[in-house]
Amino acid sequence: MPGIQYEQLYCLMQLADRVSVNLEGPTQERLNALAPKKVFTQELLEMLRLAEQIRREHPGEKLAGTVTQFVVGAVGDTDLELLSLSQRLYREMRLTRAYYSGFHPVEQTPFENLAPTDPIREYRLYQASFLLRDYGWDVDDLLFLNNGNMPLDADPKRAWAERHLRSTPLEIMTASRMQLLRVPGIGPRGAEAILRARRQRHLTDVEQLRKLNIRAPEKAAPYILLDGHRPAHQMTLL
Repeated sequence: MPGIQYEQLYCLMQLADRVSVNLEGPTQERLNALAPKKVFTQELLEMLRLAEQIRREHPGEKLAGTVTQFVVGAVGDTDLELLSLSQRLYREMRLTRAYYSGFHPVEQTPFENLAPTDPIREYRLYQASFLLRDYGWDVDDLLFLNNGNMPLDADPKRAWAERHLRSTPLEIMTASRMQLLRVPGIGPRGAEAILRARRQRHLTDVEQLRKLNIRAPEKAAPYILLDGHRPAHQMTLL
């Protein structure tokens, strides 16, 4: 991909279902530490920009999506850096998916003495990335510690709900689709199912939500009202 010409990339995108440019790091500084011979903006980001240009100029064709990958935790990169760039790529270049690969040291390499990245950090990055891509979230909605990383002990969506919905729960009968997507346990399909169901009847208990194929409505229970009432729920850990 790096250095490819427009027509070459266009042909590839007609044949493949996805094309990949591994950015490796979220900034030129991080990339310098990982792969000093690569150029972040003019070489790597440019290929993603070119792919999006091709999609815009050929709107009637089925063309490959674009993906990228980041190495996480080897060179001081932060979750804030990684997710800020991911958000930009989703919005400006219609990236299909960002992959986050936790660092693991390999013997006889320059980084062999570095500690491996906690796999929970990788998992939290994926959770947050999907919120940015599929749920209409913004990086500013996520909780970051002073070091620029997210807490490892908190699901990003539930961490937001604890701050914003625990004391002021959301009324399911009047909430908008975007508001419903802020509630733990409710995804895009669940939100659409709620919007359809409440046109026909009042939703008054958690079991009704379960019948709408919301798999774990107990996750939502601490943060919602059902027809003006808090549903009964058991306390859960973050």
